Amino acid sequence: MTVAIAPGQLIAETSRLRLHAMSDRDDADVALMLSLLNDPAFIRNIADRGVRTLEQARGYLRDGALRSYAQHGFGMYAIRRKDTGALIGNCGLVRRDGLDGPDLGYALLPAHAGQGFALEAARAVIADAGSRLCIDRLHAIVNPDNVASIGLLQKLGFEFDRMIVLPAIEHAVDLFHLHLPKEAAA
Repeated sequence: MTVAIAPGQLIAETSRLRLHAMSDRDDADVALMLSLLNDPAFIRNIADRGVRTLEQARGYLRDGALRSYAQHGFGMYAIRRKDTGALIGNCGLVRRDGLDGPDLGYALLPAHAGQGFALEAARAVIADAGSRLCIDRLHAIVNPDNVASIGLLQKLGFEFDRMIVLPAIEHAVDLFHLHLPKEAAA
């Protein structure tokens, strides 16, 4: 049974980070999404979603993360640094057409990349997937030339599966998978 999560709900906490469900009513979450969606690295490595205003970002959250929280009990979560309180990116699970289960996603604002935050957040999301959601297998997709993201997935224990073309993506991507330990998924 899927248990919906509420906007603003704390999902995971690590030594340096807090991950919370985003809200279209929280101006900071909306501004974070607008910044992420317009970051050149996001556009290059993920996609240009065509979101250019705060109102469009608000709608993007409603149609994406908030809908996913209600339907699946998971989605993309905001990442907040404990030391500064700054929102630095997002990380979570996405239910994508063409895949038979959820896939891990993450994106950081450029000033916070390369400091281990994505790895830390992804580990927290994976732990939540196994414990709260009882998921035993995760996917991840990545552009074949995104060396940093592939390295991160490998550090997390993901294994390359195959190249795949998904319905909403115009080019082939690398598909990775991770089997969660039985005790984590129990």
